[in-house]
This record gives sequence, C-alpha cells and structure tokens, in this order.
Amino acid sequence: MTYPIEIAGLHRELPLCQIGEDLSIAAFIMLGDAEITVACAEALLKLVPQSEYDYLFSAEAKSIPLIHEMARQTGAEKYFIARKGAKNYMPDPIHVEDRSITTEGLQNLYLGRDDADLIRGKRILLVDDVISRGGSLRAMENLVEQAGGTVVGRLAVLAEGDAAERFDIQVLGTIPLFHADGTPIA
Repeated sequence: MTYPIEIAGLHRELPLCQIGEDLSIAAFIMLGDAEITVACAEALLKLVPQSEYDYLFSAEAKSIPLIHEMARQTGAEKYFIARKGAKNYMPDPIHVEDRSITTEGLQNLYLGRDDADLIRGKRILLVDDVISRGGSLRAMENLVEQAGGTVVGRLAVLAEGDAAERFDIQVLGTIPLFHADGTPIA
C-alpha cells in the first residue's frame, strides 16, 4: 500500500510501513531522491527569509541531504548536524535524550563543543524531514539551548498526525498516521 502525495510540486507514492501493533506511517525518505531534495530545499527556503537566522540545524540522518541542499542554495558555509552518537572527533560533546516515532527506545543526540561554541549567541533555524510527535525537534531545541543559541524557527517537509495542528512549525504538507490495515487514524 502507498499514500499518494504532492510535495514541492512533485508527486510521490509513500509506502505504508507498520511501526507498531496498530500503527503505520507513510514513509517519506529523501535519501537517494535528489529531485525531491532539491525541490523541498527550495520550497522551504521560501518560508523564512535568510536574514532571520544565522545557521541551519538538523539531526542525523534522513534530513542531512535536505539541510545540505538548503545551505548550498543559500551559499551558507556552515550548518549543524546533531549526531546520534558521540564521535571521537567531537571535543567535549553535549547531548540530550530523544524519543522518535521511528526509533525504538531512547536515543541520544550529540553536538561537539566546537560546534556548540559557534552556535552561542546565534539565531538557529531547525530543519527536519518529518515532524510527528516532536521528540527529535525538542531534542534539537534543547541542544541549541545548551549551546547558548536561540531557536528562531522550525521547518519540516511534512507534519505527520497531530503535528499537522502545530502552529510553531512551517511545513510543505501534512500526512496522516495509519492503522496497521492502512486506514488513516482520525
């Protein structure tokens, strides 16, 4: 089963993937889809003037091509990625716990102290591919706060389920959550 959608002027058929006993999602995967990545980056950049933020910030991994393309289109020399694990090259990393709809259990997001120092006192625009329950978004906000930055906006390609009702996130489209049998959850 698939869920048909128009995103940034492009048609896609999102496969329905069961992630719980009676919960399925329409899987929007930008990885490997250069056409949708470029189109979504362009459309999202139209939502917030570049003069309103200093840096783009996202979490690994599915939104990395998106934030990279947004940086390329705006000529930004730097953007930030919260990593799902501490890396040896990260000096004195800061971290927060995250609970995502597509990741079982708790996970941590990390940011090296060198990146945190660059964020201090800056206006940060958060970017994600899909917002559902908002756990990853909260984790990114907490990292920015720990680093001393200010979140000035939140962008996502799609809002899923209840996230479609949030007023603090600008999105290109919405998708429902689904029962295991593929019927939308009301």
